Amino acid sequence: MKKVRPFLALAFVLSLNVARATTIVETFSNDPLAQGWLATGNTNLFRWNDTNQNLEVTWDSSQTNSYFCRPFGTSLTKASDFMLGFDLRLNDIAGGVNPGKPFPFQISIGLLNLAQATNTGFIRGSGFESPNLVEFDYFPGGIFDPTVSPVLISSNNEFSAGGFTYPLELTTNTVFHVTVLYTAGDRTLRTLMTRNGLPFGPVKDCLLNTNFSDFIVDRFGVSSYSDVGQFPGFEGSVLAHGVVDNFMFAAPPPLTKVTAVSSAGAASVQFRSATNWVYTLERSTNFQSWATASSAAPGTGGMLVLQDTNPPNANAFYRVNARFP
Repeated sequence: MKKVRPFLALAFVLSLNVARATTIVETFSNDPLAQGWLATGNTNLFRWNDTNQNLEVTWDSSQTNSYFCRPFGTSLTKASDFMLGFDLRLNDIAGGVNPGKPFPFQISIGLLNLAQATNTGFIRGSGFESPNLVEFDYFPGGIFDPTVSPVLISSNNEFSAGGFTYPLELTTNTVFHVTVLYTAGDRTLRTLMTRNGLPFGPVKDCLLNTNFSDFIVDRFGVSSYSDVGQFPGFEGSVLAHGVVDNFMFAAPPPLTKVTAVSSAGAASVQFRSATNWVYTLERSTNFQSWATASSAAPGTGGMLVLQDTNPPNANAFYRVNARFP
């Protein structure tokens, strides 16, 4: 089976800090437990499919807190720039599967502090006992509209502002690519999504208030949370099966110090590149289809310029495709 190489496509409107880069790519071509991944809790919720080369996941809130995660070799805080990308395909999902807990409950993929997440006092459903998380959460429809809900939670259980986008349904048997990008300069978590390769959303940004203390995370992966400890009268539950694939983690992201330049007869983007990445400028006039607008250029660790020498007469939108070979 041919594996899809992970990539990151961003509109060039961000200004990021530069730091020593860490990049991890996981396509599940090999046994992830032999590549530094760890399964904890009910490990039967996670299964590596060596034929399809992906990770099969069951999110079951009737089970104990369970994680399939990988360390990235450092700790990240609100002062760090980082991104996490992954593919998600749901086979089925249902909220309120427990009649005694009829509200929806979330499925989660993101960054966590494993020591705290595996503590017996860590209760995701209570809303004030699940510190140090940077997550992409999804609540299936039911009593409420289906909701995409990225979030950052501090060491003191403070939540980021914003981030609830509804109605926004993750349909089953559909490949969604999710990129969550945190920029320390403006304390914002942005979520970019595609559905079968086409733009999906948009998803609201999450912003850290000025009084937000800090978070500390040290791993990324998949979380299946227990639904115990929820506020009485609003208890929810969830059961979902799906596939996760093509993880890409980078700290900082592979594009930094990005500026766009427009001149007569050409359109250019300049940015600081990262070694081992390959960059291509892409163009669209409708946000539905994207065409290659420049030749591929390898990153050097220094400033790189991509140019569209034949832009259309009408308005055009540009993005940089950053690919890790």
